Amino acid sequence: MTAAVRKAGATGTAPLLAIAGVDVVLGRGWRANQVLSGVDLDIWPGQIVGLVGETGSGKTTLARTIVGLVKPRAGRVVFDGTDISGLRGAARKRERRSGHVQLVFQDPLRSLDPDLTVAEIVGEGLRIRGGLDAGQIRDRVTGALAKVGLDATLLERAPGQISGGQRQRVSIARALAAGPLLLLCDEPVSALDASNRNYILRLLADLRDSLHLPIVIISHDLSSLAGIADRVVVLYRGRIVEDGPVSRVFSAPRHPYTALLMASAPSVGDQGGQRLSVRQLRRTSADPPSPDGEGACVFAARCPFAAAVCARQPPLTLTTVPPGKGAVTTPADRWTAACHRHREWGELASQRPEHPQ
Repeated sequence: MTAAVRKAGATGTAPLLAIAGVDVVLGRGWRANQVLSGVDLDIWPGQIVGLVGETGSGKTTLARTIVGLVKPRAGRVVFDGTDISGLRGAARKRERRSGHVQLVFQDPLRSLDPDLTVAEIVGEGLRIRGGLDAGQIRDRVTGALAKVGLDATLLERAPGQISGGQRQRVSIARALAAGPLLLLCDEPVSALDASNRNYILRLLADLRDSLHLPIVIISHDLSSLAGIADRVVVLYRGRIVEDGPVSRVFSAPRHPYTALLMASAPSVGDQGGQRLSVRQLRRTSADPPSPDGEGACVFAARCPFAAAVCARQPPLTLTTVPPGKGAVTTPADRWTAACHRHREWGELASQRPEHPQ
């Protein structure tokens, strides 16, 4: 990690990754679909950030945009002071080969040649980048495996000869071998049993602590984030609707969609706050009509608390100011939500019956 990045992480003055106003449209013509809209997101060194939302919310597209696999139609992706979304040609190729940002896919070894060995899989990026001889590559591969709790006895095995948990650790080692400054993990534990799931989550937390490595974990399982994430970022239909400290968001969410996700995940503990039911957060036929049309709040059609003000999309705004800190907050303190009624919908929800009459 560069000295500038370490200084930024220590002082909280600048993020390692800064995403500003990113729009992504996939497809062309009548097939075009806007997947991300006006996404703003900062990631600081040493943070574990959970990225959550239902299927189709844009989580994976955002990760692919960060690593350069998807080009944004508008906005900027700035990494370590460089606008990597604006790079072209040789500069873009050099940045991607640098390995600074690594994406770990769900079960990423499935699509690889089954005859490849663990040594070949983990060392592939190093061979493509060049500059290292075979001995140096093997040393880097062995070191990366050691960081994920695997030893050199697996080097000559194929993916089909190791367990699911070991395959996920090999995929993480493959990313670590490149010496990344930022690690993105897309559903890293969704295909694992409880024992391996807990091991991988502890491993990611240890990597954050030992390497000061910021990690973004994409997950639909809120319980997997409760114990290790510093922040949780909630996406709905391509927009960030809430972003804040995980313990505070899980105890008293400021956006009704976040509360609905929590109510749908009984494994997430009460966290010391009021627990609302799906019934209390679900729109019913008795609710007044919601604002609709272009420009309305993206969640209005599903929100039982929508009002006239929701005819326009709310921006992400600071919902709380820590006592004694005035209007200036550190990255750890910031808590934003895109809801016009974030101060009142919770009370309205608590007054609704938990079960239909």
